[in-house]
Amino acid sequence: MPLKVAAFYQFAALPDFRELREPLRAICAGLGLKGSVLLAHEGINGTIAGEPAAIGALVEELQRGALFGGRLDNLELKFSQAATMPFARLKIRLKKEIVTLGDAIADPTRRVGSYVEPADWNALISAPDTLVIDTRNAFEVAMGTFEGAVDPGIRSFGQFKDFAARQLDPAKHRKIAMFCTGGIRCEKASAYLLAHGFNEVYHLKGGILRYLEGVPKEQSRWRGECFVFDERVALGHGLQERPTNGGSDE
Repeated sequence: MPLKVAAFYQFAALPDFRELREPLRAICAGLGLKGSVLLAHEGINGTIAGEPAAIGALVEELQRGALFGGRLDNLELKFSQAATMPFARLKIRLKKEIVTLGDAIADPTRRVGSYVEPADWNALISAPDTLVIDTRNAFEVAMGTFEGAVDPGIRSFGQFKDFAARQLDPAKHRKIAMFCTGGIRCEKASAYLLAHGFNEVYHLKGGILRYLEGVPKEQSRWRGECFVFDERVALGHGLQERPTNGGSDE
């Protein structure tokens, strides 16, 4: 039976995130799961793999268990499969941010852009007045992206704010749509742009992975493959494993 992979995140106030680390590690280890989970004051971000029943038990604990006490009631969650375990070990890490931007004014727990469902994404990015921005790293963009999307040419997400300062203008770019792998980077980028004077900001809910999962290939505006940060390297439409030779050493 293929293993199940769960990618999840939520921006949520977790002032006790340090105290959550060891109980969460014990839960994951007890279920035989491997992967990586980041905990920070602003929320949780992780990708975990294991037997389907074990993944189900973890998701139940995150969403409705006593450890988080209902604070992860809006968990952005995506499932895929792996023929073999795509992680070498289990890591539960404490961070300043669950996705590093380095600008305290960008607070997704308070304000983010408008979520766009995958079924509505094609219409939005096809509109002539929409500036579409890929918020991922340059090596990810090189593997695949949406037609017509701007590549910021960044090596890490923390450089997005420098790109925005150089290339984006609230008076000129009135309608911006952004995307990333699972939704977390573009969600934080939307908070950043809103905090810096941009008014109409959208981001793809669930990211590329949700789009590839739900939008039929014949209707897709996606071109190439989607890099994922595990040993599967890349996924295609339907979230099928699509091994490649590039990007795995980044």
